[in-house]
Parts: sequence; structure tokens; C-alpha cells
Amino acid sequence: MNITDINAWDYPLPDSAIAQSPAVPRDSSRLLVWHAGKDGERIEHRRFSDVADYLTPRDLLVLNDTRVIPARLVGTRTGGGRAELLLLSPVQAGEDVFCAHAHAHAHGTWRALVRPGRRLRDGDSVLVGDREIKIIATESDGVRVVEVGASKEDVTAFLDRYGRTPLPPYIKEDAGTRGSFHAAYQTVFAERDGSAAAPTAGLHFTLPLLAAIEAKGVVNARVTLHVGLGTFRPVKVKDIREHVVHSEYCEVSADAAEAVRRCRERGGRVVAVGTTVARTLESHADSEGLVRTGAGETSLFIRPGFRWRVVDALITNFHLPKSSLLMLVASFVGQISGMEDSHALAALKDAYAAALAEGYRFFSFGDAMMIKK
Repeated sequence: MNITDINAWDYPLPDSAIAQSPAVPRDSSRLLVWHAGKDGERIEHRRFSDVADYLTPRDLLVLNDTRVIPARLVGTRTGGGRAELLLLSPVQAGEDVFCAHAHAHAHGTWRALVRPGRRLRDGDSVLVGDREIKIIATESDGVRVVEVGASKEDVTAFLDRYGRTPLPPYIKEDAGTRGSFHAAYQTVFAERDGSAAAPTAGLHFTLPLLAAIEAKGVVNARVTLHVGLGTFRPVKVKDIREHVVHSEYCEVSADAAEAVRRCRERGGRVVAVGTTVARTLESHADSEGLVRTGAGETSLFIRPGFRWRVVDALITNFHLPKSSLLMLVASFVGQISGMEDSHALAALKDAYAAALAEGYRFFSFGDAMMIKK
């Protein structure tokens, strides 16, 4: 198997396996526990509420505290016709595109995906509610720079009024307004506004489950990665080594870095809740596996061949075929099992096939798996 070929990362998935609604309660979702150590593999089928059974007081559970903003805007484009924008991240003062457009406002100018892309050009506007959102520039990857408002506070108020929950396109049953899925597409520990998509592995946790984990003596820490294009844009190149991950803002506080250090001292495991946490921790790791405090952009592409330095166990959902997240998970499997890259991918596909055979639900509102030694 040539794992650099994008076709190696495909797998059969019936539409019926794609979750169209969240589990209620959240922790009633299923949990595939994959013991992938060097002594062999073993799979258990549990409920997510059982996840505490696989954690010890020496472990550190790391969560992404990002909060999904109502980043989807629906309006009418110049000349008529429906248009949609998905806001990805604010353009920072000092960036080239910002400096080239002096009328743009810091935190009021955003990068966005637009639809229909072929009909929305520089200088066009989209009327959303009572406001015209102007397209300022088109970047090389088709992402648009758009002027949404006059300030961060102005944009926040506008999105609160007109924005919709940016549900993935494969979820068909909810319009993404303030309806039933608005709250469900948000983790119970979300604090920091900034994501265009949820860190979905965290959606399974409830406050009582977190309290039970804490009562067991398990420490948790919070990091931040604002989910954007780097996480959910598909891999479109034939050779996956040519894929470029778009940068996303991430941050590790001094408290979180210290929590990792203490976990190492007591011989515990760093358990990452989701691929966003994994990428954040590994982006801030030094050569010795210690995590540095810091904030900034990451474009880290974790794929087979990557040397993991921090994460010891991973809780994650089931990911799309041919996605960079599937590649990240296969890389982790290879790391903790000692398998060759092609064997790790084959084993991951076998685990996915077992999940399908057992009726697991896939993607954002779907079930979870925990990969551990």
C-alpha cells in the first residue's frame, strides 16, 4: 500500500452511518476503545460515559476550550441570488492584506469561504440583514478577505443577531439557526470564542461526567485551538506530502504547560481530547517532549512518519475518508503500536470496519474512539 497516495486513505462509508443528530445525553454515545500496544491489538465496545474507567489519577486529560461562533452568514449577493459566507478567522493588523486596504478595520476584516465562489469576486458585496459585507481580496487558495464590521465588538454583535451555527454540510436535518442543534454543537466547557467548527471529540462530555473524572483524581487542563480551514478542508492532492494545512490560532497557557510537566513527573499519560488538542500540544513541544507556553498560528500536518512527543492516548471521533485527520490518527496508531506506516493504516481501516459492523455513527455528531496502549 502506497500511503502517500490519497486513494490509500479512502474507505467505504454508507450515508446511513453519518450521524445526523447528537446523542442525548451526550455521553450516551458509543466508545470504541482500541488497545493498540506493541503486544497486540484489542477492541472493546463501551459507552462514552465509561471513559473514566480508562483514566487513572496519574493521567492528564487535555481539553480544547474554544467556542464555536455563529460564523455562517446567509444573504443576497450583488446582482441577486443567494450567497453564503463562512467566517474563518479575523485578519490581524499588520498583515499584508490588511495594510493593502487601509479602510479595513482590525478585527472587523475576516477570512471567509464563500458560496457561490465563481460569482463572488473582489468588490462584490453580500447583503446580510441590514449590512453589506464587501469582498476585499481573493487569496491564492480561494479564501476571500471580507469586511464584516468596524470592530471586534461590532462583528460580535452582528453575528449574534444574524449568524447561524456553522454545521458541517453532511448534517441535513437542522438549518443551523438557534434551534435544537445550536447548543449541541458546542462543548460544555467552551469558553473562548473563535471556532468555525466544533472540536467534536469534546462534544461527548457532560458536566457530571467531567465531575466524575475529577472525583477519580484525574487532572484536566485546557488549551485553545480555534478550529478553521486547517482542520476541515479536504486533502485534494494526489500525493499527501504536498498537502498544505492552513494555519489556525492555538494557545497553551503556563498552567497547561505546567500540568503536562507534572504529569510527566508522576509517570502519567497525556490524554488528548481530539485532534485539535493533539496538534496544539505537538505544535508547542520541544525536542524533549516538554510543552512550551505560547500563542500563535500552527499549520502542523501530522501524518505517518511524524514523531509524537507529548500525546500518549487519544480520544477522537471517526473521520472522513481522505482527510488530514484520518492521517493524524493513523500516525498516532503507528507511534504507540510500533507498526509500520502501511500496517498502521490497514489496522485503522480494520477498526473503522469493526465500528461500522457494530452500528457506530460517524463524524461530528457521531461516536468516539479512544486509542491507548
